[in-house]
Amino acid sequence: MAVFAPSPQLTVTVEETAGVPDVHVHAGGQGVWQSRMIQSLGATPVLCCALGGETGQVLRHLIGVELQIRDVAARNGAYVHDRREGHRDEVVRMPADALSRHELDDLYELTLVAGLGADVTVLSGPAEDDVPVPHSVYERLARDLAGQGARVVVDLSGERLARALAGGPEVVKVSHEELVTDGLAESDTLPDLAKSCREVAKCGARAVVVSRAAEDTLALVEDELWLVESPELTPVDPRGGGDSMTAGLAVGLAQGRSLEEALKLGAAAGAVNVTRHGLGSGSSAAVRELARRVRLKNWEDTGCGH
Repeated sequence: MAVFAPSPQLTVTVEETAGVPDVHVHAGGQGVWQSRMIQSLGATPVLCCALGGETGQVLRHLIGVELQIRDVAARNGAYVHDRREGHRDEVVRMPADALSRHELDDLYELTLVAGLGADVTVLSGPAEDDVPVPHSVYERLARDLAGQGARVVVDLSGERLARALAGGPEVVKVSHEELVTDGLAESDTLPDLAKSCREVAKCGARAVVVSRAAEDTLALVEDELWLVESPELTPVDPRGGGDSMTAGLAVGLAQGRSLEEALKLGAAAGAVNVTRHGLGSGSSAAVRELARRVRLKNWEDTGCGH
């Protein structure tokens, strides 16, 4: 499986253990977290990315999955968060540098080759205000991969999502907040989100999956609407649940599951992730056990459409 993550982040988080500061240094960013969960589920992710500067040198040793790297002059981004008071305070954030024209061409090429040889390719983005690559890259990758018969899953928002949809991906994962913020849904009510799913699916997607925080996920699968009921678990850190859901979806497709079964695996992966410290984490055994407990409720049977 290929994962496009143009510029992973170096993350430093300060917590407190027994009254003593506890510093954690990790690789982060959407694609990194997705790759970790993909690997946890027994698949082999290949993370396609650019690494540069001091942050890139450190990330090379922290990411922990197979890499296809374009070495660049552009620095990877980084942040320092202080959680000693029980919430995240951003101490400093360094955005990623933009790639040069030749760096971008090489990163696109290595991602295209990896995607054409993969069962599924996931297109993910850096932080919304980081622009290491032009948004048009997502449209090009989605179109060129899909045009060669490759399966593409996108988990994006804003202009990146709009450009990726123009490329015709097979599966679209998005949060309800992103749909509303991007003007794709009038509100976060189920009828408006369902309407938005149908509009998004006009790009040719076989499935549009809308995560809704602690509420049931909404999914349009080949023109049929479902609510996805996951087991209720006590959250430790709600961040990263959506990325883990995308990873589970992609793994399910790569394993030849139906879209409905892949959706269950994704929902279970997201549910497990929020019970843990560390994004994109969770054991395969836990995810697969919970997947047996995920329930798909037909939209018409719930009465939500009336």
